[in-house]
Amino acid sequence: MSPGTPAAAPADGAAGGGAGGEGGHDGLEVRLTWLGHSTVVLDVRTGARATRLVTDPLLRRHAGLLRRRGGIPADVWRGSDAVLLSHAHHDHAEPASLRMLGPVPVLTAPETARWLRGRGIEGRGLGDDEWFEVAPGVDVRLVPAVHGDRPMPHRPNAANGHLVRVRWGGRTCVVWALGDTEAYAAMRETAGLAGAPVDVALVPVGGWGPRLSGGHLGPREAAQVCSEAGARAAVPVHWGTLHAPGGRWLPPGWMDAAGLAFGVETAARAPGCRPVVLPVGGSWTVPVA
Repeated sequence: MSPGTPAAAPADGAAGGGAGGEGGHDGLEVRLTWLGHSTVVLDVRTGARATRLVTDPLLRRHAGLLRRRGGIPADVWRGSDAVLLSHAHHDHAEPASLRMLGPVPVLTAPETARWLRGRGIEGRGLGDDEWFEVAPGVDVRLVPAVHGDRPMPHRPNAANGHLVRVRWGGRTCVVWALGDTEAYAAMRETAGLAGAPVDVALVPVGGWGPRLSGGHLGPREAAQVCSEAGARAAVPVHWGTLHAPGGRWLPPGWMDAAGLAFGVETAARAPGCRPVVLPVGGSWTVPVA
């Protein structure tokens, strides 16, 4: 490992993760498990109640023509209470994966929700400034995303991120799942939308090939966004997982480059933000102030 390259954050059971780790406080705990690409499981505990959310679920070994490395044990995502869906591109909205989660609300833009319902999936469109209560003390709302460079003719092209606000025992934890987006000025106002600082951002830093198209963030831009939004910590997503079939023509190591670069860029551009670079399947418990 070269100097300045961040190590992956420890999984649960090591320092900094797991039940009873640094994140738990007065019965409030939020644990993140990155399943690769943009799929993150949020396990929330408020007192004796457990709530499970999952973002942009890709639960199979492929998404369209794309292939993924690493499998996903079902017990990590089974029993989810809601899905947070950012948009309908094939590497985020995979109907077979959504059906695997059962009849749970898929919280997304109204246009995307209608498309889901037409496929027998419980799409729930949220309006501007609407908070959806998943469980007592666990609320979700949409936030903007700018991701219109590659419109799809047969799927809706709306895009959004999500805020998850957990309030319990006088404490608040805010998770910002950006979705696929480029930077925009109103990102600075994200904490104001939540009414509390962003404890952790799930920020996209790469893609499924060595080059990024428009409407995405690279490691440098992602670090700058985290700085401007005042995020206390950030978990890079949308990297290190998907690839085209074969892939022998791709440069060695490209799948891991974006996540590691984000750790370096965050240290330089967002010194107040802690980068948490997880391996696929790795977990981390959010510190709650």
